[in-house]
Amino acid sequence: MKYVIQTEAVKKTYQLAEPVHALRGVNLEIEEGDFVSLMGASGSGKSTFMNILGCLDKPTEGRYWLDNIEVAELSRDHQADIRNEKIGFVFQGFNLLSRTTALENVELPLVYHRKGKLRKKPKELAAECLERVGLADRMDHSTQQLSGGQQQRVAIARALVNDPALILADEPTGNLDSRTSLDIMGLFQKLNDQGISVVLVTHEPDIARYSKRVVEMRDGLIVADRQIDARRDAKADLANFQGVVGIQGVL
Repeated sequence: MKYVIQTEAVKKTYQLAEPVHALRGVNLEIEEGDFVSLMGASGSGKSTFMNILGCLDKPTEGRYWLDNIEVAELSRDHQADIRNEKIGFVFQGFNLLSRTTALENVELPLVYHRKGKLRKKPKELAAECLERVGLADRMDHSTQQLSGGQQQRVAIARALVNDPALILADEPTGNLDSRTSLDIMGLFQKLNDQGISVVLVTHEPDIARYSKRVVEMRDGLIVADRQIDARRDAKADLANFQGVVGIQGVL
């Protein structure tokens, strides 16, 4: 059994006027190929934990292994290298460069590639990832010419281009309408079925049901960790959604 994430008694304390204990000893294991939704209200520690998982912050105490590499005690520069090689990020706001093409946006992480010689030219790798997310016919379009859903697909392609061990998605449907949200969740399910590990941060229970497992946080601790027995199929839900809308005469 291989774990893509393991945390052991992870704590995070912020020294303000009084110490703020954002994380109080979090233990979590995520197997390679899993699809986990991380949930929690504001102040639960969810965002702090996500930042630690993404090597954007360090724990005050505890240990963290990412793809079998212990990262909690690494230097900031080494963490940055690990972050670029091991994690693909997808954000609510897409974070794409304006006035550049989809292809150029996906190429960007390869500028920082340090694994050695790339197996193909950057443009070829970027093109493969855009094809993978269904945007083969939009590669030369600027981000301003793309819909919100297409922009999020570009962001997902960018997350894939370094062949990461993990995709960390922070509220990836937060800026999308219902139909487009189903489309994006269907893409995450497809990528996960291909063996890609996904951790998705969301506050929406309906979105979480498209994952395989839900981890809930409260007051800096994990309070629930459960498998999804009746996992929703985004592709089927999207087909049903389009059928209902069509009947209502909206389309």
